[in-house]
Amino acid sequence: MTECERAGNVSVQGGAIEDLRASVGLRIADEQLLRTLAAGLAEVENLLRETARSEVKTVQDAASHLVEAGGKRFRPMFTLLAAEFGKGNHEDVVTAAAAVELVHLATLYHDDVMDEATMRRGAQSVNARWDNTVAILTGDFLFAHASRLVSKLGTDAARIIAETFGELVTGQMRETVGPDAGEDPVDHYLTVIGQKTGSLIATCGRFGGMVSGAEPEHIEALRRFGDIIGTAFQISDDIIDISSPSHESGKTPGTDLREGVSTLPMLYALADPATDPRLVELLSGPIAEDERVEEALGLLRASSGLDQAMATLSDYAQRARAELTALPASVARDACESVADYLVARTR
Repeated sequence: MTECERAGNVSVQGGAIEDLRASVGLRIADEQLLRTLAAGLAEVENLLRETARSEVKTVQDAASHLVEAGGKRFRPMFTLLAAEFGKGNHEDVVTAAAAVELVHLATLYHDDVMDEATMRRGAQSVNARWDNTVAILTGDFLFAHASRLVSKLGTDAARIIAETFGELVTGQMRETVGPDAGEDPVDHYLTVIGQKTGSLIATCGRFGGMVSGAEPEHIEALRRFGDIIGTAFQISDDIIDISSPSHESGKTPGTDLREGVSTLPMLYALADPATDPRLVELLSGPIAEDERVEEALGLLRASSGLDQAMATLSDYAQRARAELTALPASVARDACESVADYLVARTR
């Protein structure tokens, strides 16, 4: 029995295994794998809380704010799952899993400042509760502690997380300044979400495989799978924001329209000469009025943009599944495949 499995006998309570079954489409029938992942995530949660501690009360309160707000924890879960292709979970794997989640949380603090968001994960955002300066510095605090954790894993891991930081920042910069003159907006958008979302999930797969001693070709397959599936997650969210009623998705549709964010279905619609001119007009900027949001949603649902985005999502899911063929057949590989299947199924 591994260290994580022993911990699971004590720490996995309150439906943690059922939460894992429902998390981001993860379908795992194997109870042993479920217990291993749930126990590992319990250790990750403990390490996240420990890392958020500070002798400065404001720092601790702000750093703990999103840690305690929870979330799907897909990134640490995928790190733990990737470790199953090596020697399985142990202390260094948990460290890597906590580090990637800290990086993700840090980006959320910074995103909320740039988006002027007031809510995050059902709670008041840090920039709204305190101010932008506190939110930015808290994000920096979490980035620093993520780097500290990764430094325990060796110079290769430290180099990889530094490269990932660079990808995240470059993706955000690309999004902020927009496409260059003559650059295809769809290609630009796919590059942005690949860097902003895919790069970190790729690092999760890479870390899980590396730290657990997986074969080099398996580590590379996990990295590529993470890169593709991370991009696919954002495309899936783009589609759901348009196509799914709030009672099905749990989210208010049209959020991107209200924020003036041009997502993949919108970009495809704008590129189609046959698109209704009224939709082109509505997509020219943020939409504040509820009735105009509903009008835009109706036109988007009837446009070619949504179908094209669905086709792109299906292509990414197929590419992700293809990467998994390089991995040995196992319940862990089956679990990864279930994520790719879920991304398409959740949009229908």
